[in-house]
Parts: sequence; C-alpha cells; structure tokens
Amino acid sequence: MGLTACVLVVTGCTVGVSRNSVSEGSVRVSIEPDGTAAVNPVTPITVRAEHGKLTGVTMTNAGTGARVDGALAPDGTAWTATEPLGYASRYTVVASAVGDRGKRIEQHGEISTLAPRAQAEPNLIPAPESVRETGVGVGQPIVFQFSQPVEDRAAVERRLSVVSRPAQQGGWYWIDDRNVHYRPQEYWRPGTELTVNAKIYGVDFGNGVYGARDRTERYRVHDSWIAEADGATERMRIVHNGEQVKSMPISMGKDATPTHSGTHVISAKYENYTMDSCTYGVCQGDPGYYRAREHWSQRISTDGEFVHENPNSVGQQGDTNVSHGCINLDAANATWFFDHLGLGDVVEVVNSGGPELPVWDLYGDWSLSWAEWQAGSALR
Repeated sequence: MGLTACVLVVTGCTVGVSRNSVSEGSVRVSIEPDGTAAVNPVTPITVRAEHGKLTGVTMTNAGTGARVDGALAPDGTAWTATEPLGYASRYTVVASAVGDRGKRIEQHGEISTLAPRAQAEPNLIPAPESVRETGVGVGQPIVFQFSQPVEDRAAVERRLSVVSRPAQQGGWYWIDDRNVHYRPQEYWRPGTELTVNAKIYGVDFGNGVYGARDRTERYRVHDSWIAEADGATERMRIVHNGEQVKSMPISMGKDATPTHSGTHVISAKYENYTMDSCTYGVCQGDPGYYRAREHWSQRISTDGEFVHENPNSVGQQGDTNVSHGCINLDAANATWFFDHLGLGDVVEVVNSGGPELPVWDLYGDWSLSWAEWQAGSALR
C-alpha cells in the first residue's frame, strides 16, 4: 500500500466485552498490541485466536481505505501484518474466528500511529543514478545526508550498513548532525560491489524526528585511477591499476592561495564551468577577485579547487605555481584527464605548501588516519 517506515502508536482495540479481546464459549480473539498506548508503526501487529481458528482478518487504513497486507499462520491461530504502517494514521481491524465447537465470533478494533514532529529523508551522495553507468572510483566515500538533524546518532548508525564484495573493512564517521560518511580503511579494490542500506523507518532520531523511509542502493567501483600531483616537480603522474600511464606538467596554487595537501576525491565534472572567487568569500571589488569560464573541470574540494584547463598558465606549467588553488593543465592534458578520470577517483597532492584538506570538505575523509576515522563513529 505504499506505506513508509515509521513509529506506530496503537490507540485502542474496542470490542464488546474487552478492550483487546473477545470470547464466545471457549474461543478467544485478541489483537496485539493491546491498544492502550501509541506504538511504533514497525511494531508487529498480530491477531490471535485461542481454542479456535481465524477465518478472516481485514486491516484497513481508515483515511485512505487501503488494506494492510498480512499473513495467516498455517494452523490458523494467528495473523500478522506483513507491511509497516504509516505515520499519523488510524487503522480498523476486523477479525472473525470459529471455535473448536463451531461457534463463530467477530472482533472490531482500532490502531493509530504516532505523528512525528518531522521526518528525516536519507539522501545519498553520490546520487546512485549519477554513477549507475560509470561506477565510482577507489576513493569514493558513501555519504548519508539527512534532511533533519540527528540527535541520537548511535540509534541511527546501528541501522546503517555498507556491504562490500569482496569484503573490506570500513566504518562510519559523523561530520556533523546531518552528515555521516563511510569509507574503507584503504582504497576500495577495483571491481568491488557495494550494497548500501539505511533501515531507518520507525527509528527515533530524537527530538520528535523519525526516519522517513528505508533505502537500499548499489554502487560499483571501477578501475583504480590515482593522480599524484607534486608541487616540488610541478608534475602530475597518472597511475592506472598500479601502473603509471601518463605524466603531465601542472601549475598549482601560488603562495597566497596554495592548493590543499593530502588526498582529494573528484566529486563533479563540468565540460564548461564559470569559476567565481566570490563562492569562497573573495567578491567583486576585493583584492584577488576573479571570474573566469574554464573548460574540462573536475572538482576536488568544496573550497573551489579543480583540475582544469587554463591556457593562461601554460607558460608556468611544469615550472611555477601561479593558480588560485586549482591544478592547471594545458588543453590536451586537461581533455585527456577529463576523459579518463571521474567521480570517486583520487588526486593526491604533496609539496603544495598548503594545509591538509579538512575532513569536512565533502570528501576530505582520507585526511584522517584509520584510528581517527574510527573514533568518529557514534558506536565507539
């Protein structure tokens, strides 16, 4: 019936002689939970018959008229709802049974579910549909970005999982109260298949927030592509599946705007992109302001760093760092880089003179040691 996961509240099962059960002769029918309090919508709903068998159970959403699927036990003594209920909904239950001595009875009841203050959507980065055909690189973290703040991080993290085939050790790290990242201890192995699960429907996030729905997605890791950019040599080596396949002259960030050092991960690609220093606070009229249309650009940080073509620095490429933090290439090398590397591929920067890429910079995950990464779990 298209219901989403949630926390269920039962308000009552009202019948003739009892709030939660009715009996006629020796047969007795009961609905569980007993209807005295609101319950989580993922709480099992069960109708039972004692000294007889159920002949029919109908559970209906009173607002929409949609029926709730359920299964009758082989011996006919129990019926269980097989789908979660919806938030803030009222359901009617009608159960009929026949006793061991042939007497027939019917029970009517009601169940109501709680209304969350807000529901948290489990948004995934990268969007699975954006990498369905290409796969992701060996450096790709998996990110859940929740639409509401998470107060009880441990409760939520217990319901998150990443299954890798072949198996590789990995773990979660909370960047803040909305963003939790998963990365392996070492880069993913090429060809790894990832299954990502968020079983959060009905999970109490705290402060009246509940998980909006469960989610399962799959990713595929493509070949290993690692670019090694060295500010000392002004060159960038491209390593494919462990073998160097290309070396190209580069120009990185100048002294005033050095490129962050450390491991970067490509997060977006643009054939044409307008770069505006105002995106990081240097706006028109400020010293150092720029706005330029660049080609074959791949983002490696949210601080405005890209690998891209820059015809204006070709004379300095391989010799001097003159950029605002980006890694500049000539047209031929920028096109080749764009064609061969993509989302999740790695750019390792050394000898740039810049600070380490911070962990909160979208994919700054690899800036932390494995011990530091594990300490960011809510279950530690």
